[in-house]
Amino acid sequence: MSNLEQRLTELEVRLTFIDDAVQALITADAEQSLRMAELERLVRELRSELASVRTGSGHDPHSEPPPHY
Repeated sequence: MSNLEQRLTELEVRLTFIDDAVQALITADAEQSLRMAELERLVRELRSELASVRTGSGHDPHSEPPPHY
């Protein structure tokens, strides 16, 4: 095999590894985006539930003294 063919083969192998790495990063990014969207949805639900509990109990956190008193 000539030097040029060997270099071309090495470049093709590197390109294959780079393509695999990029594909893995794209997949990981998509999974993280889905997880983040789910966590944001859960936080919104928890905030809504907390507001409902506070409203239902008549609890006003602004009427309480700070915790160090």
